[in-house]
Amino acid sequence: MRRHLVEQLRKKGITDEDVLSAIGSVPRHLFMDSGFEFHAYQDKAFPIAAEQTISQPYTVAFQSQLLQVKQGQSVLEIGTGSGYQTAVLTLLGADVYSIERQHQLYRYSMRQLPKLGYRAKKLVFGDGYKGLPDFAPFDRILVTAGAIEVPKALLNQLEIGGRMVIPVGAGTQEMILMVRISAKEFEKKRHGIFRFVPMLTDKN
Repeated sequence: MRRHLVEQLRKKGITDEDVLSAIGSVPRHLFMDSGFEFHAYQDKAFPIAAEQTISQPYTVAFQSQLLQVKQGQSVLEIGTGSGYQTAVLTLLGADVYSIERQHQLYRYSMRQLPKLGYRAKKLVFGDGYKGLPDFAPFDRILVTAGAIEVPKALLNQLEIGGRMVIPVGAGTQEMILMVRISAKEFEKKRHGIFRFVPMLTDKN
């Protein structure tokens, strides 16, 4: 089923072989409610705890491909969820620092990721809008929920030459790639329309 999913993603335009290999290796069904287990390798999003979702595999692959992760790079992930995207990032060789706003999902990913052999550098319960300034700068930043705007705190935590992938907008989101050119300059590129759950803050 995983091989079939990988072939589907190839047909949809995913070309990064490292990303495809990671998607083909991660047991997605173990990051989902057992009631959806037989649907785990369909290219669809599904509900998980705390009224959140596990992203569609194409979305995970698309964001991961845009991120262009290299071995040993530090990656800040905003929105651990059940840990599926986190697992993909670890297989890409990243040192993953991940923040989750929902305590139920934070507890789940803290148990599930090590149990399955995926070692994130740090998992944090907290507000993703604030990032992790104590561990910045990051080579890559990946946001897995829809933000109303690109948070300045996250831009400030991006290494010069680094890449941030973030869906921006209300209702539906536009996938944005921000590349930090210098201390004050960023290049912004748009990569199509997607749909994510909203990015939460302490105010939500």
